[in-house]
Amino acid sequence: MSGLLQVEKLSAGYGMTPVLFEVDLELSPGELVALIGANGAGKSTLLGALSGLVKISRGNVRFADRPVTGLRPEAIVANGLLHVPQGRRLFGSMTVERNLLLGAYRRHDRQVRQDLQRILGYFPALGDKLDREAATLSGGEQQMVAIGRGLMGRPKLLMIDEPSLGLAPNVVDRVMEVVKTINQDGTAVLLVEQDVVLALEIADRGYVLENGRIVMSGPASELRRDPAIRKAYLGV
Repeated sequence: MSGLLQVEKLSAGYGMTPVLFEVDLELSPGELVALIGANGAGKSTLLGALSGLVKISRGNVRFADRPVTGLRPEAIVANGLLHVPQGRRLFGSMTVERNLLLGAYRRHDRQVRQDLQRILGYFPALGDKLDREAATLSGGEQQMVAIGRGLMGRPKLLMIDEPSLGLAPNVVDRVMEVVKTINQDGTAVLLVEQDVVLALEIADRGYVLENGRIVMSGPASELRRDPAIRKAYLGV
């Protein structure tokens, strides 16, 4: 396997409860890859394992030509692999600006403020809300802050978990447009998304996870046409 991210025979879970079984996955620089599957399939667990939050029991993970299996989360972040978790997980009593700047906590360069302006270019709705507490924002605005916070770390790969969860359809469309733009601007993206149609529309490739195992993968255009995918996830 070659590329930016290589996952080989990864098994992981919580305590004595296994969730993932011998998962193989790869992602190349600049790709947007969708990870789809039913609730409880193990998608969020896989992102947690890749970001060091869930213990890996077997298998190997390489990122940017370096082994990262078993590294602490902060070391994985330092390598350029960042995770936008499901549920946004902002600091509600902190301002929007402070939440965004926390994404750059490991950086010591002089371009942090420049990057903040770049994030506001992606999400202009946040421009006049920098001084507001994050808890006062709408769900869509909070998701924008969560993605922006991840981007402030200048990731090589941004993993985004269920960005459309709980959002109005028009807000979902805007968030997905920005995810696609972020990818087109050069950041690789691993997207976990409940809306299979949207995910496969913007992705280059996709993986299908069922009961902790990868059961199908391929170009997103082919997965959209696959009868099993259409029946299981698209209702047709």
